[in-house]
Amino acid sequence: MSVEPPSSGRPTGPPSGPLSGPSQPPSGPPSQPPPTGGTGAPGPEPRRPWWRSAPRIAAIAVVVVAAVILAVVLSRGDGGNGTSADGEVFLQAAGKTGPDPFTESTATDSSAPPATPTQATESAPSNAVRGVDGGAPGVYGGTRNTAACDVEKQIEYLRAAPDKNRAFASVARVDADDVPAYLRALTPVQLRLDTRVTNHGYRDGAATRYQAVLQSGTAVLVDDRGVPRVRCACGNPLTPPVAQQGTLERTGDSWPSYRSSNVVVVVPSTTVVNVFVIFDDERDEWVARERGDDGDKDKKTDRPVKPSPSVSVSTPTSPSPPSSPPTSTPESSTPETSPPEPPTTEPESPEPPAPPPDEDTTATSRSAPAEGASQSPPL
Repeated sequence: MSVEPPSSGRPTGPPSGPLSGPSQPPSGPPSQPPPTGGTGAPGPEPRRPWWRSAPRIAAIAVVVVAAVILAVVLSRGDGGNGTSADGEVFLQAAGKTGPDPFTESTATDSSAPPATPTQATESAPSNAVRGVDGGAPGVYGGTRNTAACDVEKQIEYLRAAPDKNRAFASVARVDADDVPAYLRALTPVQLRLDTRVTNHGYRDGAATRYQAVLQSGTAVLVDDRGVPRVRCACGNPLTPPVAQQGTLERTGDSWPSYRSSNVVVVVPSTTVVNVFVIFDDERDEWVARERGDDGDKDKKTDRPVKPSPSVSVSTPTSPSPPSSPPTSTPESSTPETSPPEPPTTEPESPEPPAPPPDEDTTATSRSAPAEGASQSPPL
């Protein structure tokens, strides 16, 4: 008699299908390779494609996301107002309104001839800062007893446009109600040097910004440190320029006397300027203009010992964010690579040199250095 073993739950007969032979291939790579050889030992595991590796997929995703974020930041420029044009500078002629004006022109004159700065004696790198002291005699010009800008008209234009007034105030960092007092505290003069600034236009209800070079002769309002704060031909608020590395591309206007080597940045005076010593080319004389005065209190003064503003040179330490350019189509677009050219000599005044003026002639009240006085961005 035979005794059958208890059932183990396994099939007692052969499978209904073939024991070997081709079968339907799986949809992906097998989790375990089939045995190879006669011993049944597994062979080497096949390599997976690099794109199926989880760590590599995660790393690629991080890089892609970072690239997208960087592209968005660079395209936004100054926070979304306008488009980015890092490395571009817009040349603005003295008599032209320019793009996106805040107001109609309030300039009374823009005809001052250019001055030639006294170049620094030391050798300067291509991205050096060429700065002039905002309180130095001869940085600005004008006509005796005549304001370069009509400040009251500027106030009227902004008062009639509350949205523009608020945008102007945001750039000037004052309350909207304080704009008239802010403007009346500025001094109307004319640039005597091609000057780099950050210009602010008005578009779509907000202030935009772009890097600009203002032609010598441009009528501006300057603050108590000698820094340009308003361009009178368009009513646009101005702030110091931001640093931009490498070769700058010029767009906009052009003028015969333009030389990239002579463009300067106005460095805030370390003291409050109570009297600006300006040059009146029409009368070939030097004028003392009180801070915040429209020219009524102008007085003829002695010729300064150094009639040409001295240029100081330093190198930038770090770049600043990109800026938003104007939307108008530029008249020209050429790289800012023209080599320095020797400056022309400014005609000497017929008056004999006088002793140096007292220390208090151009800056009579001392205060803490203005923010950014020790550093300016590259041209």
